[in-house]
Amino acid sequence: MKLSGVLAVLALSASAVAADIPRYQVDPTWPKPLPNHWVIGEASGVAVDAKDHIWVLQRPSSIRTGKKGAACKAAGLPSCDPAPPVLEFDQRGNLLRAWGGPGAGYEWPEREHGITIDYKGYVWLGGNGKKDGQYLKFTQDGKFVLQIGKSGEQTNSDDPTRLGQPASAAIDPLTNQVFIADGYFNHRVIVFDADTGAYRRIWGAYGNSPTDLQLPTQNPASPQFGNPVHCVKIAKDGLVYICDRANNRIQVFRKDGSYVQELILASDGGTAGNPWDLGFWIDGKQSLLLNADGTHNQMTTILRDNGSVVDRFGSAGIEPGQFLGLHNVALDSAGNIYTTEVDTGDRVQKFLRLAPVSP
Repeated sequence: MKLSGVLAVLALSASAVAADIPRYQVDPTWPKPLPNHWVIGEASGVAVDAKDHIWVLQRPSSIRTGKKGAACKAAGLPSCDPAPPVLEFDQRGNLLRAWGGPGAGYEWPEREHGITIDYKGYVWLGGNGKKDGQYLKFTQDGKFVLQIGKSGEQTNSDDPTRLGQPASAAIDPLTNQVFIADGYFNHRVIVFDADTGAYRRIWGAYGNSPTDLQLPTQNPASPQFGNPVHCVKIAKDGLVYICDRANNRIQVFRKDGSYVQELILASDGGTAGNPWDLGFWIDGKQSLLLNADGTHNQMTTILRDNGSVVDRFGSAGIEPGQFLGLHNVALDSAGNIYTTEVDTGDRVQKFLRLAPVSP
């Protein structure tokens, strides 16, 4: 084939890829105002269930006095209460359920972090407080089911009896195992039976035994996961994706912990790093990753096979569609995106998928 023909094929391929990249527009009306004049704090987790309901985990203890005062003043009330930690919304932004907090039989985390809805409909959540070493499982009505690990003084990445400020979890429907990104203190992935909590296995960077060395971050060749090990996602093809946030990389494994590849992201992630959370695109091959880049307060669209960034949107700010402390991302079955914000963002946003534009 002549050079002109090769260039034409490449141009057509690039055009097809561009046409397939999802585009978004913020929905400033979502969610609707909470009942009881509730106020939320840092939103530290988001998940979408099989009914396309959106689940948000927020931190009531993080609500600043000034924010509560402003909300109360706007509502003409003398005081406003924090919303419960777990909030369930429908597609229109109506609040359906709200629950959570300390209760009998389990240790509620000091600082809520990460929420997942598994294939059976159970709700999983964790925490990254200084003594948080547990992950909790509830029914959708908030009935306690299981605690894995325990609260207390942190130990190390060799300890299978407790976690180390865990960040997130993913449940594999084929093996009924829960994979936990562990975490803000430990440097590992740890796997348990999702029904009994029985320990199964652990691994660190490149599938090696985890270590807790004091290593510099911002090193995409580091032999150790940095802190935090911030997300774990399981693709339909069985590959496990880990956000090694501080080292600006996504490492990919098989479910047994054997290393497959890594996707190196931009090296300008600062101390907080680039890959904060991931969502898989809704096509059959899950060909794209939607990455919440909290350092740059933007969403990036990444080719799953090689890590190339093909699109990005968002910027730092308080207006709808901007982010302050972008933290998590989840997609519904139509490809709409839901994001959460910590730090001073304190909100959840919905981004509507726009109809594709013909090339």
